[in-house]
Amino acid sequence: MEKKTVTKEKKEVVKKEKERYTETVGRRKTSIVRVRLYQTKEKHGGKYDIVINDIPFTKYFPIEKQRKTIISPFMKTEEVYRVTAYAKGGGIFSQAEALRLGITRALVSMHPETRSKLKALGYLKRDPRMVERKKFGSRKARRPQQWRKR
Repeated sequence: MEKKTVTKEKKEVVKKEKERYTETVGRRKTSIVRVRLYQTKEKHGGKYDIVINDIPFTKYFPIEKQRKTIISPFMKTEEVYRVTAYAKGGGIFSQAEALRLGITRALVSMHPETRSKLKALGYLKRDPRMVERKKFGSRKARRPQQWRKR
């Protein structure tokens, strides 16, 4: 009988260093965006490393106005960080403003001295407007049933 020897090779496990980040939430209407702002500063070469739902923000937000809304906190504070975000609910414009609020909150938590500047611009204000619910006996939220005399 032959003896079989099994040799187990040691697999090298490379541990990836976890990057530190600040996590905040931005909301507007029915949009909710969870934002992670990573501590490592990026080189400001005109490109922003912002990823939403695993899609680069230039593809996720095709309209230039939306992109400017998102990067405006970075432009006002002159600091650039890597951002990953998970957005759900609402429309595309609503998500862009919710993302701006989340980025602003993360910047303020990292650099409290920027709070007054960003608050004056209105970036820390949550837009509370929501769709009003439909009431019973009405067609819509405020439109009553049509009244007929005869």
